[in-house]
Amino acid sequence: MITSLMATIKPFKGLRPPRNLVEQVESRPYDVLESEEARAEAGDNEMSLYHIIKPEIDFPVGISEYDPRVYEKAAENFQKFQDRGWLVQDDKEMYYIYAQTMNGKTQYGLVIGAHTKDYQSGLIKKHELTRRDKEEDRMKHVRVNNANIEPVFFAYPDNTVLDALLMRYAATEPEYDFIAPIDGFRHQFWLVKDDADIALITEEFAKMPALYIADGHHRSAAAALVGAEKAAQDPNSKGTEEYNYFMAVAFQASQLTILDYNRVVRDLNGLTTEAFLGKLSENFVVELQGADIYKPAKLHEFSLYVDGLWYSLTAKPGTYKEDDPIGVLDVDISSRLILDQILGIKDLRSDKRIDFVGGLRGLGELKRRVDSGEMKMALALYPVTMQQIMDIADSGNIMPPKATWFEPKLRSGLVIHKLD
Repeated sequence: MITSLMATIKPFKGLRPPRNLVEQVESRPYDVLESEEARAEAGDNEMSLYHIIKPEIDFPVGISEYDPRVYEKAAENFQKFQDRGWLVQDDKEMYYIYAQTMNGKTQYGLVIGAHTKDYQSGLIKKHELTRRDKEEDRMKHVRVNNANIEPVFFAYPDNTVLDALLMRYAATEPEYDFIAPIDGFRHQFWLVKDDADIALITEEFAKMPALYIADGHHRSAAAALVGAEKAAQDPNSKGTEEYNYFMAVAFQASQLTILDYNRVVRDLNGLTTEAFLGKLSENFVVELQGADIYKPAKLHEFSLYVDGLWYSLTAKPGTYKEDDPIGVLDVDISSRLILDQILGIKDLRSDKRIDFVGGLRGLGELKRRVDSGEMKMALALYPVTMQQIMDIADSGNIMPPKATWFEPKLRSGLVIHKLD
């Protein structure tokens, strides 16, 4: 398929909470918490977006989130939110700016309508495989609501013109400004109503050779597939209709923070700790670091925690190829030479002997899970870089599973994109 030469985006009439209700409506994304966590967080707050994105909380405990009645409830609740004025549609097409501040660092994103054809042609690039069952779940949610309730998370190549625009808005009073519960991060939101600014954003994106999905591969796939369905069903489709676009928040690549995504394993595949360390020494320089938590300091260095002690593991020359965009990744090195070759873990997605811990929880969480006896060992990795992700996406390759952990996560409910 021929890739178009530029990214096609558009402003849209967002559906969003009034300023005084945003903190009651907004929520964490649907895929970062279990149903019972959502039930607890929503509590008796009937304005919580969880009633739309996790509508199983409105049913007795135990109902499947994939039950047809759950999807119907999402649509019923979505309509109720609009009827009661908890979500109100803007009267003008516009872009939005969404800023997140974590640990004193702020990243500024543009909320845009991205074109489904750019996803289908590969101009919107992905770095993860998607699962059909998860795609189908999100497609049902988009279809039943006729809307993208939650945004996808994009990265775009750094752009000085857009950066100047973002900084200009950042100096003004935001529409929303709050500290989110649980994560404790600051979230701010501005409206880009000015026609000249809207035109400028559209023009700058039209110069971009590619956009990159950072987080939300299943939402992207689902949105693009539903848009294609609607276009096929519309004999008069021109490609400019609202259903041809899906909602994304696009950040400059250099601003994004990728945290380490670490591994914990239940056993040593029948080996003693001494034998395990001996096998590791064939491909790694193994050095004892002691009882204090040890964090990898650079690419190709790993931290191992076993039997109450931390070790550094440095991959030896020749264990990876610098010119191989996949083979040079630490997630690939550790999967090949430790998890597969020594521990016999072949499939990271399905093997029950391994679990994964996002970097926000810190290496203390790895230590806790091993010390509790639940796990035998933990492996900490140096974070993947955004440049590595872009290089892999550009090469048409796919990242190994469980390679990236972006933080902070986008809050849901600040703005919604309707497909009509």
